Amino acid sequence: MRTICAVVLAFEVIVIGLAVPVAIQISDHPPALAGGVWGGLAFAALVLAFLQRRRWGFYAACVLQGLLLLSGFLVDGLLFLGVVFVGLWVAGVLLGRRTDAMQAAYAAHQAGQAAASGPSVTGEPGAPRPS
Repeated sequence: MRTICAVVLAFEVIVIGLAVPVAIQISDHPPALAGGVWGGLAFAALVLAFLQRRRWGFYAACVLQGLLLLSGFLVDGLLFLGVVFVGLWVAGVLLGRRTDAMQAAYAAHQAGQAAASGPSVTGEPGAPRPS
């Protein structure tokens, strides 16, 4: 799950960074405000993409999604992008959890098969046991 979430955040960095000139040109926000708000969000997304290995990094990225969505109320077109990325984030979390569960089940199945075959006489893993 963490890998998928990190990829979503990496794409967000690009899109949020491109939101700075949009906010300046379309909504006539001062460059300092646009750079501070959306530049800060882009930087936070970049840092959090690398911190997805940590539990708190995941939750901080969830908060970032909410902040991105709220910042969309300052610029109309960004509200749509906020909704899109929140949707991608939710899909990434759900699909990531499903993938993690499948990987854990596969690892448990492999461990069960290795335990059922027992130790080999020759010492090689997976070697057939003599009858």
